[in-house]
This record gives sequence, C-alpha cells and structure tokens, in this order.
Amino acid sequence: MATERWLRGLVLAFGISLIAGCGGQRVNDGPPSTAASGPHLPADPVPRQEPRSRYGNGPYYKVNGNTYRVLDSSYGYRERGVASWYGKKFHGRMTSSREPYDMYEMTAAHKTLPLPTYVRVRNLKNNKSVVVRVNDRGPFASNRLIDLSYSAALRLDMVNEGTSLVEVTAISFDDPPMRAANPPAEAAPDPSADTSKEGQVFVQVGAFGDVANARRRYALLRDNGIGQVSVQEDRSREPSLYRIRIGPIADALQYDTIVERLKAIGISETHLVAN
Repeated sequence: MATERWLRGLVLAFGISLIAGCGGQRVNDGPPSTAASGPHLPADPVPRQEPRSRYGNGPYYKVNGNTYRVLDSSYGYRERGVASWYGKKFHGRMTSSREPYDMYEMTAAHKTLPLPTYVRVRNLKNNKSVVVRVNDRGPFASNRLIDLSYSAALRLDMVNEGTSLVEVTAISFDDPPMRAANPPAEAAPDPSADTSKEGQVFVQVGAFGDVANARRRYALLRDNGIGQVSVQEDRSREPSLYRIRIGPIADALQYDTIVERLKAIGISETHLVAN
C-alpha cells in the first residue's frame, strides 16, 4: 500500500529550468533554400551489400584525445540520440572513407558503424524517416549520435533547428551472431518499442527491480532540482520493474541540458525512450 501511494505521488511532475538559445543551429551552413527542395530532393539510396572500405574502419581511431572502436558488425544496431547535419562548409572534402562529401546525396557520418553501412533515420518528433549511407566519421560534439547530409536533414525537416531527436536503425547485411542461414536484410526491431507513430520522448535514467532503489534515484533527482520526473511501473515482469524517466522533452537543446545536469550529479547512463 505504501508503495502504491508513493507511485501515485510521482505522477505529479515538477518543472525544470532550461537554457534557451540557438546553440544547436548551423548558421549559414546550407545552400539557398531553392537549391535542393521539394520534388528535387534525392530519393533514399537502395541498400545493398558492399565491401568494407579500405579507409576509416579502424579497428580503433582517436579524435580530440578520445578513442573510438569501430563495431565489428552492424547487425542489430539500433540507438536513439541527437542528429545534427553538415553542409557547404564540408562540401567536396574527403570523407573518412576517402569519398568526396556531397551535401546533396543521402549520406551520414557515424562514430562507430562500419563504413559503409545503410541506416534508417527516423525523426522522433515528426515521424519522418530516410535511408542514408554512412560513409564518414563523426559527429564528435558532445551528445551527438549521427551527422546527416544537408539533403537528408532537409527531408527530415530539421535543417532550421540544426538538430533533432532521432532513432537510427542499421539495415544490415551482416550475419547475426549465430550465423543463421538466412539473415534478415534489415535489423530486427526491438518488440518493446513502438516505432509506428510519433510520440513523446523521455530521458530514462534508471530501471530498477527494487522499489527502494527507484526511490533513491528519484530522491537524488528531486534533491538536485531536476523536474518532470516520473516513474513507470512495468507489471509485466516479475518482480515489477520501475523505470525513472524525465520528460517529455521537446528538442535536442533540452536533451543536452538534461544530460549535462545529470552528469553533474554523477549520472552518466541515460537512454532516450519514446512512447
């Protein structure tokens, strides 16, 4: 009974102070709006099996003092995070795979996926999705998952904002770990996640089987002034699982602010989840 009263009290969210600004925008990084828009936008590339690039595939590399390990396989890869985009500043320059960057093609940069890899990118705020070919490394800014070409960003309707919350799913031709005879062409989705429609996005900061641990995590957030906190009890499991979430969050700027505040109180393990 005490647990039920505690859970009912947690549905009352309290506010979180966020920093306003345009730090996520890439000012003047794209071409004029008439250069690639409407029916002139490129179509999705057709995923196909390609040999690994001779360049940019590690297995390790360093950027700005950080070491990154390239994944052995793209099979089963799916992750949510923040997408950014790059445009005319890099147009024509060599990518990590030694292919010239073309801002009008449907390409992307990723820190750890093998080059090349085809991925589907879904904008979590408007449910628009595109397929892009990953042929470059990056982005190396904090809290960024993937860097899209100008055309890909335009099709996802995220050029003006500069960033967006997205879901990235590999379209993999790699064998699964058990080397099944007929691996699927696209990575199998997580059945627990609803990807069929747009919904609210949250930052998950813990999932606990012990309600006492959930209480401690909630108290830590509350005592440090972090609001919009709720607890979702998953009774489909035995024992129940208590998920601590912050949100819903509106955009990548709010996500960055929340992540930095969580790091300041010692919480570095976070996940983006969508209802």
